[in-house]
Amino acid sequence: MATVVSHQAIGSIVSHRPSDFKASQFLKEPLNVPMKFRHKGFKIKATASQIPILDTVLSPSNNIPHESKKKTNEASLILIRHGESLWNEKNLFTGCVDVPLTEKGVAEAIEAGKRISNIPVDLIFTSSLIRAQMTAMLAMTQHRCKKVPIILHDESEKAQTWSHVFSEETRKQSIPVIAAWQLNERMYGELQGLNKKETAERYGTQQVHEWRRSYHIPPPKGESLEMCAERAVAYFEDNIQPELAFGNNVLIAAHGNSLRSIIMYLDKLTSQEVTSLELSTGLPLLYIFKDRKFMRRGSPVGPTEAGVYAYTKRLASTDRSLTRP
Repeated sequence: MATVVSHQAIGSIVSHRPSDFKASQFLKEPLNVPMKFRHKGFKIKATASQIPILDTVLSPSNNIPHESKKKTNEASLILIRHGESLWNEKNLFTGCVDVPLTEKGVAEAIEAGKRISNIPVDLIFTSSLIRAQMTAMLAMTQHRCKKVPIILHDESEKAQTWSHVFSEETRKQSIPVIAAWQLNERMYGELQGLNKKETAERYGTQQVHEWRRSYHIPPPKGESLEMCAERAVAYFEDNIQPELAFGNNVLIAAHGNSLRSIIMYLDKLTSQEVTSLELSTGLPLLYIFKDRKFMRRGSPVGPTEAGVYAYTKRLASTDRSLTRP
């Protein structure tokens, strides 16, 4: 894949894990301490749901004590594209410009939370952009665990010290949230802030379509989908997949192109197949990670097609026609 352009324009410098990293070396660490913070002795201890994920999804129980739950080699991975943003509403190229959700976007995030309310979540990853973070936070207000998402800050030693939680009971009722620029939307360069319709009239529909949908062609001074995939997938492999292997259930709230890149990796899509992949705002997609393999429990659908991604007991019993095996 091509080298990502202007990383500093997208976010802060990425921290790399040692080349000899193995998830197994962390098996004795307290559960739910994110890998990147284990290196630094950061201590957040939240209790995970440790009954098999498929059983949790189909037959969730709120009455099983955490201590008695059977340890499993399965983990859930939930992907959510952020709800509608203010620039989505205005039909503007947004890219890495940091704009919040609309009222509709807030409602979409809350509805997404209802759809995943019975699926265990131990750890949350978002992009560094507010619309993805708002989506994750709003979604978790609907979750049955009633835990509070806490954004972890590791940009400096002082940031870590000042945000330290000293109550063990409070830590048990918290979910760590890691914001990473690598999960940001594709950087659209000189198109950011331009109206999509007016841009098509100026440059031609075919040219704009190539900038938006081709895999290799970037917009002026921006990223191609290939470039976006390079950073998003690398981050997923280095930081998120080890958490799943460790047994943590992960929610990722991010963007259309960063999530398309991750789905391309999970489903082994070709560069041609991924260009036709559509992800609706605020609709969750569920995977099960087991035996080092990802099993999809839903199918990405177009924005006009009725469907839900995450299969829960509540949805299965009330609206089975909308679920996908």
